[in-house]
Amino acid sequence: MTETTPPATDPVLASYRASIDNIDAALIHMLAERFRITQAVGTYKAEKNLPASDPSREERQIVRLRKLAEDAQLDPDFGEKFIRFIIDEVIRHHQRAKAG
Repeated sequence: MTETTPPATDPVLASYRASIDNIDAALIHMLAERFRITQAVGTYKAEKNLPASDPSREERQIVRLRKLAEDAQLDPDFGEKFIRFIIDEVIRHHQRAKAG
């Protein structure tokens, strides 16, 4: 039987987890910045009476991001689900801005 280090004190696992925590923090900050910019877009669209969504741009973005996911060896279906979720949230915010 091999002796193992408990997960809470395993230095290798702790290092991996610290890296994951740093990446998660970076993702949150990047998403926050993205939403600040899309909020400005939503405000602009509302002021100019433009539609909240742009389906042709959304589809171009999905194609582009699926390719980026493939190039990064990330499942493109996951990448698409992720960006669709973000796009849906942005559209929801834009619709609110237009109604407000």
